[in-house]
Amino acid sequence: MNAAEPKTLSLYIDGEYRPPAGGAYFDNHYPYTGEVESRVPRGTAEDVNKAVAAADRAFREGPWATMTATKRGKILHAIGDIIAAHAEELATLEVRDNGKLMGEMHGQMKYLPEWFYYYGGLADKIEGAVTPAEREGMFHYITHEPQGVVAAIAPWNSPLLLVAWKLAPALAAANTIVAKPSEFSPSSMLRLAELMVEAGLPKGVVNVVTGYGAEVGAPLVEHPDVARIAFTGGEGGGRAVYKAAAEHFKRVSLELGGKSPNIVFEDADLDDAARGTVAGIFAAAGQTCMAGSRLLVHESVHDVFVEKLIEIVKDAKLGDPMGADTDIGPIATPAQFDKVMHYIDVAREDGATCELGGTAAEGGELGTGRFVHPTIFTGVKNDMRIAQEEVFGPILSIIKFSDEDEAVRLANDIPYGLAAGIWTQDLGRAMTLPKRIRAGSVWVNAYRVVSYMAPFGGFKASGIGRENGKEAIMEYLETKSVFINASRGIPSPFVMSTPGDD
Repeated sequence: MNAAEPKTLSLYIDGEYRPPAGGAYFDNHYPYTGEVESRVPRGTAEDVNKAVAAADRAFREGPWATMTATKRGKILHAIGDIIAAHAEELATLEVRDNGKLMGEMHGQMKYLPEWFYYYGGLADKIEGAVTPAEREGMFHYITHEPQGVVAAIAPWNSPLLLVAWKLAPALAAANTIVAKPSEFSPSSMLRLAELMVEAGLPKGVVNVVTGYGAEVGAPLVEHPDVARIAFTGGEGGGRAVYKAAAEHFKRVSLELGGKSPNIVFEDADLDDAARGTVAGIFAAAGQTCMAGSRLLVHESVHDVFVEKLIEIVKDAKLGDPMGADTDIGPIATPAQFDKVMHYIDVAREDGATCELGGTAAEGGELGTGRFVHPTIFTGVKNDMRIAQEEVFGPILSIIKFSDEDEAVRLANDIPYGLAAGIWTQDLGRAMTLPKRIRAGSVWVNAYRVVSYMAPFGGFKASGIGRENGKEAIMEYLETKSVFINASRGIPSPFVMSTPGDD
């Protein structure tokens, strides 16, 4: 096979690569050139059944089921080490799948081991409790147990980072996994599954089935042996998962979309705020759930701040995502490109003023990729669609405000509540304003910062549950109460025992 020939991928089930049961594949394209990057297995419900069966066996019968928490932690640490050793390889797979910048994806891969180190260390720190006795002769303790098979469903924009947010705590809690990566970005997850076994993870603990949502995602969510669904994706997909899970009362965590406000006050360091604003919306070509796509600017600094933004963005280099000097890469998929261009038209039709960009970019070093010039709209009203609906592209909507109360009202007047930024040099405002913003993450004089120690998730339509931090491991555990009667005799077989019974 020559270097230009697309590679054929395989499913990863029970510790080995396998072809799809139906024998079908589909092409995956490199967003920068449009060339076929790989042939992806088109999984089916039969493949899902095999993967869930493998995960269920590993949970109930395999060494994972009897392994001590300390040993599990050491395996997670080894997984972190092997990811670090293969960071460049994994980053390249991601760039070739989704077109994001190599600089960003390589940075993510170098940081990714920290999730496995953190949860590896946390694995044997999950402790139960013994409650004080309130009944004579009765002993009570609380313990935490794994839930079982977890379906981990990840999007295309940061495939490994967002699946690791699920894998690391779920594994630390002794669960097993069936992962479904996006059909647009399956390569890195398939490779990671193999590396995890090399690092010492027992076979069958992590399985990967690729394919389309209706053919793989739905059967996985509905499978009776799946105990929990951990989903990151769009609002529509999250709603479908939530409804399907409700039929069987499955545990669910959903990390969905956002329309996050970035608020610039009149006393902010405007140069820092401008750079932070650009990083918040134009990094990753706006294809991130936490993008600061709504910029709320105090009216007294609005005009000068817009000028600063334009000065930074106007010379941004679009091009090869593998290039070290590229600032903005292509839009990942044809459907997403069409969506971004549609919203540019919608913004104009609703009366917003395009100050920069507003067109597709072609020619030169852009090849046949799908590029959109970074776009800035002013004159945006908060009830416009461009201010209320998630675009997932390089479009910034700027809204004026007159005082702090109006800024808070505008910030919260959306269906979402994932993230927010505040730019101010007023210490009192920096301390008090985050409490007034209805969002799961709030950054002050920073934007788009995450950590394995910091819980991440949203209010309102931005999701349910939290990933990262100590909170995340509890998402993958069930709490059990155990009562042991050390005395003799039962007061009455027909009446519930209460502390007053003698």
